[in-house]
Amino acid sequence: MNWDDLRVFLAVLRHGSASQAARQLGLNHTTVARRIRLLEEALGTLLFERSRSHGFTLTRDGQQLVPHAEAVEQALQAASERVSGSGSALAGHVRIGCTEAFGSHFVVPELTRFQDSHPDISIDVLPVPHFISLSRREADIAITLERPARGPYVTRKLCDYRLALYATPDYLAREAPIRSRGDLARHRFVNYVQDLAFSAQLLYLDEVAPGARSPLRSTSVLAQHQAVLQSRALGILPCFLAADDPRLQVVLADEVQLQRQFWMSYSEDLRRLRRITTVAEYLHERARAREDWLLQRA
Repeated sequence: MNWDDLRVFLAVLRHGSASQAARQLGLNHTTVARRIRLLEEALGTLLFERSRSHGFTLTRDGQQLVPHAEAVEQALQAASERVSGSGSALAGHVRIGCTEAFGSHFVVPELTRFQDSHPDISIDVLPVPHFISLSRREADIAITLERPARGPYVTRKLCDYRLALYATPDYLAREAPIRSRGDLARHRFVNYVQDLAFSAQLLYLDEVAPGARSPLRSTSVLAQHQAVLQSRALGILPCFLAADDPRLQVVLADEVQLQRQFWMSYSEDLRRLRRITTVAEYLHERARAREDWLLQRA
């Protein structure tokens, strides 16, 4: 085996096709296919099942190779950065994966200020409504609703945040009055698509109003925010997203109180890189400084 073949193997795994892996590596499709074939010949086994409809799918032997190939990748990356000195420098690139609302309303605004004092660190922020995989190198730092259950990660709790039930004044003036939780059964809600929710922590409507009607659902909390603004339904939204919106008001503030957490993780091998630890520490400090805002304390 050689590293170039393993590098191609990991790219095909992460992108699911030889053509996308070729674009990412700056190679042509034929070269990628040839390197995968050479690796399979060197190992004497089939690593991918190939099909036109599903692309490259790992075989059982391919699955066994993945952690070893990633360990080689991480070791070479760490060695390169340590020898060149870039690992200890406050410069380089950091990619952060996070939920879309928190990424848009907290992470991005805070990191624009971070770059005022660290102009040599470039940052990608990926605010997406799905799970970000650190093992597949989709990001260097992941901010998630749940603590990773296992894996070689440095993990710490980033912050708590509060959610509340929101509606527009027009909706509340037009629809049946809401004086207690019992009244919620008469109302419609915007909600997540339950079978597509990327975390069980998002299924809080069942906790607030079991059996509630949800004629409109979305995988995106930003879309849910926009739906509530149309004055046709109630919605449970993060306070950091909705509390500063003058078009919305809290419903049953004393009875509907929800709290969740964000966790921040990065691979154990990246803790030696100052740019990673500096960005992570900055986000943690800013989350502590803005704790009252995240929890909407008076």
